Amino acid sequence: MSEVAPAIETFADGETWAYACAGRLTDAIASAIADTGKAVFAGSGGSTPAPIYRRMASADLDWARVAVTLIDERYVPESSPDSNAALLKQTLLTGPAAAARFVPLFHAAVTVDRAAALATRSLVREGGKLDAVLLGMGEDGHICSMFPESPTLKTLLSPVLRPAVLGVPRGRDGAAPNLERLSINLPFLMTARRVVLALTGAAKRVVFEREAAGDPATRPIAALIAAGASFDVLWTEKA
Repeated sequence: MSEVAPAIETFADGETWAYACAGRLTDAIASAIADTGKAVFAGSGGSTPAPIYRRMASADLDWARVAVTLIDERYVPESSPDSNAALLKQTLLTGPAAAARFVPLFHAAVTVDRAAALATRSLVREGGKLDAVLLGMGEDGHICSMFPESPTLKTLLSPVLRPAVLGVPRGRDGAAPNLERLSINLPFLMTARRVVLALTGAAKRVVFEREAAGDPATRPIAALIAAGASFDVLWTEKA
């Protein structure tokens, strides 16, 4: 397995960056459909992916063969302003992409761990593998909901488990996250056909370079590299 960080691909402006990110992802979706007759795309929340999703939404794909899910989600219903599902539906599942089938991570279960088990079952029914993944990264270095100091971090970063969705508790004493969450684990990223890490801003570039050189046991980016996962890093200073 390779432990060399991927090169950071730099784009002059936010428009070319967004088109490049969208193109990598839609190409992977198209390849999966051609190979297997279907595809599964997992996207991230936050403000960064919105321009990427808008470009993906107009792609000439057989969207009816695509299942769309999330890499992580807050443990809230879609009616909440904190819902990643709501953002995805507003920006990606429009126009031609509205024909895709949405597979939520959130389920109204008794506990977040039970909801995670239900989400895992849903993704297993879709084949248990992701074809295209859009990742973002927080300024603390987290991807998905793999937060520093979280009690679930060790399990989420274990490369020997099956692909699964796990519950993530609220952080203690003001630490992130401020809400319970659901997150895919590292094996989902390791087995994906294509992973795109989309970064913007000078600070995020510095964080990525720092995290890539960190401890794979506690740093998600370093764990991704150590596990031999193949992923592209696309960066622009100004989105």
